[in-house]
Amino acid sequence: MRIVAGEHRGRRLVAPPGEDTRPTSDRVREALFSILGPLDDARVLDLFAGTGALGLEALSRGAAHATFVERDRRALQALRRNVETLGMGRERATIVAGDHTRHLRDATRRGDAYDLVLLDPPYRDWPRLTPGLGPVLRPLLGEGARVVTESDRHALAIPDLGDADERRYGDTLIRIHRP
Repeated sequence: MRIVAGEHRGRRLVAPPGEDTRPTSDRVREALFSILGPLDDARVLDLFAGTGALGLEALSRGAAHATFVERDRRALQALRRNVETLGMGRERATIVAGDHTRHLRDATRRGDAYDLVLLDPPYRDWPRLTPGLGPVLRPLLGEGARVVTESDRHALAIPDLGDADERRYGDTLIRIHRP
C-alpha cells in the first residue's frame, strides 16, 4: 500500500496485521481521487480512518488539514506511524482516538466544518455504524462539501446525504454525495 499521487507519491504506508483493518486499495484510491479532482486547502474528516490511507492521500494531493478518527488500538498504531513517516505535523493532521459519534458530537459543538468527509467503516459493521450518520454529518459540512462512502457492493446508501455518484470496483462500492 502506498500514496498514489501528489507530494508524497510512492511513499509506503503500513497496516496492522490481520483482517480487522482493510485499507482501500491503491487502484480504488487512485480512481476516487481522480474523480474528486483538486483538493487545494480542503479540510478533511477521515472517519473510521484505519491506516489513514484515504486522508493521507488527500493531504498528499493538497488538502490543508485532515482529522483522523479511529478507535481500534492496532489501527491507531499504524495510523500514527503513517502520519509520522510522512512528516505530517499537528498543523496538517489530527488523530482522534475514540468513537466516531463522540467526535461528531464534539465537532458540531465546536462548530467545525469539513470540505470532504471520508467514511470507510469495516464492511461487516456498515449496518450498525451508518444509520443516523446523515443528519449528524450535515452540520459539519462546509459549502460545497462532499461525502465519500466506501462499502461492499451490497450496502445500503446512508439516508439524508443526497444523491450520489456511484462507482463499483470489484466488490467495492464508492458513493460520492454532494449534500
